[in-house]
Amino acid sequence: MSDILIGKGEQQVSLLAKYGNRHGLVAGATGTGKSVSLMVLAEGFSRLGVPVFMADVKGDIAGLAIAGTMNEKIQSRVADIGIPDYANEASPVALWDLYGKKGHPVRTTVSEFGPDLFARVLELNETQAGVLDIVFKLADDDGLLLLDLEDLRAVLNHVSETKTEVSAKYGLVSPASVAAIQRALLRLEQQGGDHFFGEPALQLSDIMLRHASGRGMINLLTADQLILQPRLYSSFLLWLLSELFETLPEVGDLEQPKLVFFFDEAHLLFGDIQPALLQRVEQVVRLVRSKGVGVYFCSQNPDDIPDNVLGQLGNRIQHALRAYTPRDQKAVRTAAETFVPNPKIDVAKVISELAVGEALVSTLQEKGIPMPVERAIICPPRCRMGAITETERQAVLAQSLLGVKYEQQINRQSAREMLSLRVQVAPAAAEATTKAGKPEKATKQEPGFLQEILFGNGRRQGVIEQEAKYQARKLMRGILGGLLGKKR
Repeated sequence: MSDILIGKGEQQVSLLAKYGNRHGLVAGATGTGKSVSLMVLAEGFSRLGVPVFMADVKGDIAGLAIAGTMNEKIQSRVADIGIPDYANEASPVALWDLYGKKGHPVRTTVSEFGPDLFARVLELNETQAGVLDIVFKLADDDGLLLLDLEDLRAVLNHVSETKTEVSAKYGLVSPASVAAIQRALLRLEQQGGDHFFGEPALQLSDIMLRHASGRGMINLLTADQLILQPRLYSSFLLWLLSELFETLPEVGDLEQPKLVFFFDEAHLLFGDIQPALLQRVEQVVRLVRSKGVGVYFCSQNPDDIPDNVLGQLGNRIQHALRAYTPRDQKAVRTAAETFVPNPKIDVAKVISELAVGEALVSTLQEKGIPMPVERAIICPPRCRMGAITETERQAVLAQSLLGVKYEQQINRQSAREMLSLRVQVAPAAAEATTKAGKPEKATKQEPGFLQEILFGNGRRQGVIEQEAKYQARKLMRGILGGLLGKKR
């Protein structure tokens, strides 16, 4: 099997595996069958042995973990489409959850997340974002590990207490800006965002696994609560996509993707994105396919996706759109214009007439040429089309070996502990100096002036040591290099 059967119009419509990394779009109004199309694609890639990562926003995608039940309607559709090997079956599923309640905890460190995505999540203005940049740079220079929100808060307090010295070295730090960042951190913590930052951090290899059966694992991010914090939701997916782009090696065009990444509710990413960030997202989407990653956006309207991104999505499944408002009518025209014309189909008219479970489909065929749009009935998924029970969810989690690795949080020495230790040591050192009258003379010969600048001495770091630490920590930040153009 080298393709994924999507549905049938006048002929069967399939997505060729070798063009699975050319990205795609699943669009349509609420209740028109987008979730079913996502399930069909996820099952298809999994059966090819391709791992999948997708968010479960409504809770119904988790049905992939449970075999479906045959009925007359499904049996009739299977016969109409002509699916030769159809059988109800479950897919291998790994459940994840940023809050650690309905899946394995997903974590990353504050340093890896980076100041720019933090500024977006915290909704900081330009001045406050500049102060946050200073905080991260100071932490790098001083060797302070930023692992969780407590570490970030500790460094913010340190910056506030030493604002005169910090301002002289890095630029003006306003106490009002520091206070605003602290308040934003408190809001994020109250919303449960603190569960996301810490260790053990997510390893990308753990979302690119194959089941013992040879099928690709379907990684589902439980997002029914996360979606209530739209900036955190979209920023997390953006961070993960950037990590994939920066970490995976170049592989060119493969016979099938190494991973397929579904970005559901894509309008939450593009609705308030800054121009500079949008430009980098466009670049990542264009280049990540050479890393063997296919990105599939899912949204209600095609015009939720910027034109430069939309133009890179070669595989399209367009469900019904309802043209009630001028914006809806514009969305219909936009969708119609993005398909290769079919003289037998009036796309602009048909989009409003599609029934639930029907879609306009166009995929890349041989030599990467998009096929003329086809009005097709979508294949039924083999899994359950609906939510799973809590008992079933716990059974899926119990079968996973990833829980042993991620369930228990690790709290090693980081910025908070290091700064606390400095506070304890400083008074003792001052007292010892007072008793001695003056510091003892160094027993070793003082280094030369140039050597001291480059390599430091016992009292302070040298230029080379500072720069080495800074560059090492920059390499850990996923989003900075991939999305904002800074060198890692």
